Amino acid sequence: MKWLAVAFNTFREAVRDHILYNLLIFALIIIGGSTIIGNLTIGQGYKVITDIGLASISIFGVLISIFVGIGLVYKEISRKTIYNVLSKPIRRSEFLFGKYMGLLITLAVNVFLMTLCLLITLYYIEGVFSWNILPAVVMIFFELMLVTSVALLFSTFSSPTLSAMFTMAIYVIGHLTEDLVQLSQKTESVIIRNATKFIYYILPNLDNFNIRTNVVHHIPVMPGYYQFVFSYWFLYMCIIFLLAVYIFAGRDFK
Repeated sequence: MKWLAVAFNTFREAVRDHILYNLLIFALIIIGGSTIIGNLTIGQGYKVITDIGLASISIFGVLISIFVGIGLVYKEISRKTIYNVLSKPIRRSEFLFGKYMGLLITLAVNVFLMTLCLLITLYYIEGVFSWNILPAVVMIFFELMLVTSVALLFSTFSSPTLSAMFTMAIYVIGHLTEDLVQLSQKTESVIIRNATKFIYYILPNLDNFNIRTNVVHHIPVMPGYYQFVFSYWFLYMCIIFLLAVYIFAGRDFK
C-alpha cells in the first residue's frame, strides 16, 4: 500500500495548483450561467441547462486531466525529487499507480463539485433534484479516467507541451473515430481506408462514454451497454497502464 502515500501527496500537490482552481471556477460559472440561456428558450430550459452542464463537466474534466496529468512524472524529474522517491523501497509501478490515483481523487472531487452545482441549478429551474443525470456523470468520469491514463503514459517519456498536444489529439480523435470511418468509406484510396480502420481499432472510441443525448431527451440506456463500456474501459486502461509502466521502468534517471 505504499502507493497510497504517493497518491495523497499527489492530491495535495494538485490542490495547490492554481490552474486547477481557475478551471473549476470557470466551469462552475458556465454551469450556473447556463440558467440565463435556459430562460431564453421557452419550454427547453431543462434540456439546454442539462446539456451545457454535462458538456462543461466533460470538457473541464478533460482539461484538468491533461494540464495536471502531464506534469505528474515530469515535475518529479525536473525537481530531481524522483531520485529520493525511487531510492526508497517502492516499485516504479507503485509510484506510477500512486500518481494516477492521486489525480483521480482530484478529478473525483472536482467532478463532484461540478455535478453538485448542476444539480442545484436544475433544482432552481425544476424544483426537484434531477438524479437522472448521474449515469451520464459516471460515464464522463470513466472517460476522464481513460484520458488521465493517456496523459500519464505520455508524461513518462515526453515533455509537458508534447504530452498535452498528444493527449488532446487522442481526445479529439477519440470522439471522431466513427465519423472518420464513415468518411473513409467514400474515398477510393485503399491506403486511407486501411489507415482509418487502424486508427479506429487502436485509439479509444471515447464516444462510447457519451450518453448525454439519452439523458437530455430521457432516452433509456440498455443495461448491457454499461457492461460493454466498462469492459471496453478496463481493457484500454490495462493496456495503457502496462505500457506506461514498461516505458517508465526502462528509463535511466542516473
